[in-house]
Amino acid sequence: MAVTSPSPTSIASVLVVEDEPAIASAIARRLAAEGWSVEVAADGLAGVAAAARLRPDLVVLDVMLPGIDGLEVCRRIQAERPVPVLMLTARDDETDMLIGLGVGADDYMTKPFSMRELVARSKALLRRTERAMRTAVAANQQHEPPITIGDVAIDRDQRRVARAEREVHLTPTEFDLLVMLASSPRTVLTRERLLAEVWDWVDASGTRTVDSHVKALRRKLGADLIRTVHGVGYAFEPPAPPVS
Repeated sequence: MAVTSPSPTSIASVLVVEDEPAIASAIARRLAAEGWSVEVAADGLAGVAAAARLRPDLVVLDVMLPGIDGLEVCRRIQAERPVPVLMLTARDDETDMLIGLGVGADDYMTKPFSMRELVARSKALLRRTERAMRTAVAANQQHEPPITIGDVAIDRDQRRVARAEREVHLTPTEFDLLVMLASSPRTVLTRERLLAEVWDWVDASGTRTVDSHVKALRRKLGADLIRTVHGVGYAFEPPAPPVS
């Protein structure tokens, strides 16, 4: 099913992978009202095929799907071509959220959700993509020096991270969050500021998203690098030198 806004210019293409017809139709209509071109796939395999064919700017992806689930869909889509993914889950389970972020999702929402917030988060993801493209163009013209703190090396030009000379694979959002924190070591950055700078959100409705991404970073890089300041935010802590 395809839904196209009557607006003469579509600013983005969105693929919605959702097996509940009423929910899929409501999402498609609301996103099309923003001037975006929207297509819906009703199961996991159809979603993977549609992503390969359409090369969308954004994927709105349900976790529970017939055929293959949303986590596997996300894995396959990201392996083919990196694309922002907003994952929808019926369970408010942080483990599921961390798994989703681990396979390449950029954000998640728990059902039921408001269409207004869905649009806001979709716009934020699309703005981040545009900003990343502008940054990449600028990087080709001006070298971004790497960040090296202790045994952590962050290559901003190639978007690669290593700890103790072992490369660590991060999602685009995890990388941006790490750069933000590591650029100001020991400085406490509030969740609201991280949301604004990394996610490009204008309100604080997604602070749990920040918390979940920090937990994902800790699992990949080590729990010692990011300090929690309860009620405020997070700070990057330079790793202790090795004991001789």
